[in-house]
Amino acid sequence: MKIGFIGLGNMGGPMAANLAKAGHAVTGFDLTAPMPEGVTPATSAAEAARGGDVVITMLPNGQILRAVAAEVIPAMTPDAVLCDCSTVDVESARAVAALAAQAGLGALDAPVSGGVGGAAAGTLTFMAGGSDEAFAKVQPLFAVMGQKAVHCGTAGAGQAAKICNNMILGVTMVATCEAFALADKLGLDRQKMFDVVSTSSGYSWTMNAYCPAPGVGPKSPADNDYRPGFAAELMLKDLRLSQQAAEAADADTPMGRLAAELYETFVEDEDGRGRDFSAMLPRFEKRNRA
Repeated sequence: MKIGFIGLGNMGGPMAANLAKAGHAVTGFDLTAPMPEGVTPATSAAEAARGGDVVITMLPNGQILRAVAAEVIPAMTPDAVLCDCSTVDVESARAVAALAAQAGLGALDAPVSGGVGGAAAGTLTFMAGGSDEAFAKVQPLFAVMGQKAVHCGTAGAGQAAKICNNMILGVTMVATCEAFALADKLGLDRQKMFDVVSTSSGYSWTMNAYCPAPGVGPKSPADNDYRPGFAAELMLKDLRLSQQAAEAADADTPMGRLAAELYETFVEDEDGRGRDFSAMLPRFEKRNRA
């Protein structure tokens, strides 16, 4: 399959490389990131998109997505699919899908879960919104880049699923870090805490697979001085998106709102920028009850 890939940073780069390794003809464009092995460089986003069966984007935010879509849609082949794997607001995803439909193109919003490690290993999970036909066309590519792809519904449904998932993730990481900090002050050994909680009703992905306490549980960014697997500022971005969506939908999300406020303080006023989102644990360790 002929693929255009726009946005070759920490996530997009290894995703494009995996597609090229699988034998697909991948043409890539990025303003600053290096070109992955096996990917043919283009001089513009439109050039990367021209003639592609599928054009994949991995971009920082909805505003940039809209700008790139406006550039690439006129260059795309009729019946091709524009598949955006960025995490953006639902409104931007639906606006881009509408532009694509007007041009006779398919469109998917297909954000990912699994982080940089999953992108490199080809074990991402995709949550997709769009038509059945567009999903069927891109599904073989999802199988190369990831381990699972879920068709969540019509345009915007993939972003909705990602926003809700990461709101849960942000809230549970805060709670997990709070619990470890409390356990420390109560004199409970961290390994014993993990042994109990990881097999009890407090079980969660943040505890069992991504434990924020160094030396406890499987290897995680906590064991690498909190160098980011998923940066705190990216969690803040996703939590802000959740609150933007909650406001638009008139949904009451008090825990999501509080998690967003905590990560905002951590990233913008403390030392969280450039650290993993699990570095909330040393933050709580230093603090006393307000």
